[in-house]
Amino acid sequence: MQLTHLNEHNNPTMVDVSDKDITTREAYASGVISMSEQAFEAAINHTGKKGSITQTAIVAAIMGSKKTSNLIPMCHPLMINKINVDITPNPAKHSITLGVLVKCEGKTGVEMEALTGVSIGLLTIYDMLKAIDKSMIISDICLQSKSGGKSGDFVRKDS
Repeated sequence: MQLTHLNEHNNPTMVDVSDKDITTREAYASGVISMSEQAFEAAINHTGKKGSITQTAIVAAIMGSKKTSNLIPMCHPLMINKINVDITPNPAKHSITLGVLVKCEGKTGVEMEALTGVSIGLLTIYDMLKAIDKSMIISDICLQSKSGGKSGDFVRKDS
């Protein structure tokens, strides 16, 4: 199987999407950050020294999704129609799950935008809490679902 981001000379290339149809594309990705009880309480109760951790993470995730083509070399710049970020605290595990939904009308999917948004949102939480807990773990960043495009729909089975 030929990789799509390599040309006939095995050099990196951006995929030509000019012949693809414009369709509604949507992707949802999520990830988790686990931390100490003290860091978790600061995040949830908005008592961190740097301000509201969850609200800042939401804005960062949106910004990260919008900047994906500037960060990932072969990603196409997209006109994004919608970005929604959800944050779910898990008190029993002192963790936070961050999810990002991205939607557009375009010729290529928004999976990378959703995954980048999750990564940037979780990194922002880490940055804002690192004075309390440098041992935090970011994990389980994955695509949960996508729809639209030639390859059709995908839903993670183990979620």
